[in-house]
Amino acid sequence: MSYFSIAYIDFFKDLAANNNRDWFHENKKRYEADVKKPFENFIQAVVDRMKDEGYETEIAPKDAIFRINRDIRFSKDKSPYKLNRSAICSKYGRKDKSYPGLYLDFGPEKVWIGGGAYFLDKDMLYDVRDHISRNPKKARKVLDNAEFKSHYGEVRGEKNKIIPKEFKPMLEEVPEIANKQFYYMSEHRPDIILTDQILDVVIDHWKASREMEQFLIEGMVR
Repeated sequence: MSYFSIAYIDFFKDLAANNNRDWFHENKKRYEADVKKPFENFIQAVVDRMKDEGYETEIAPKDAIFRINRDIRFSKDKSPYKLNRSAICSKYGRKDKSYPGLYLDFGPEKVWIGGGAYFLDKDMLYDVRDHISRNPKKARKVLDNAEFKSHYGEVRGEKNKIIPKEFKPMLEEVPEIANKQFYYMSEHRPDIILTDQILDVVIDHWKASREMEQFLIEGMVR
């Protein structure tokens, strides 16, 4: 099934050249028909497929999709709108951005499929590191999973040069314990969303990350 047309991509290309409120409001019907509604329908299809695979969530698209408006309060770039549509499909959706889930970012130049734990506060980060230190073999197995690596390559994240002393013995076996985030991303050409296979591609990526996703959740939930 096809969810998107070239009009989705064209809208964002035009928005990039006219990123102001007047232009957006003049083209709001176009946005709603070519971008907003198709993306909502797609996210609903993703959530339905996740539930078919046994994932427990009752989120609606509105709970998963981020606003198109940019937060410009502390930014030098005062462009009011994002040049993409993005969502996090998880048990709690965007209401709890720290909870690992499937992250989607569909723009006119790149499409990102990913997930993991990015917004970790101090306590959450400690708990994930503690989980790794208590389960180093399982952590290594999840990180080296062939399906995960073929889809994402590796877990990303900034690293602390200094970590709590209790975790230092794990650095040689699981150097990822020094990460401040544990996320993963796969980059694709934008025209992938125009294919009939886009839903299968997204779900295939999600399945490849399930072990990693569950491992992170285990470390965060006590």
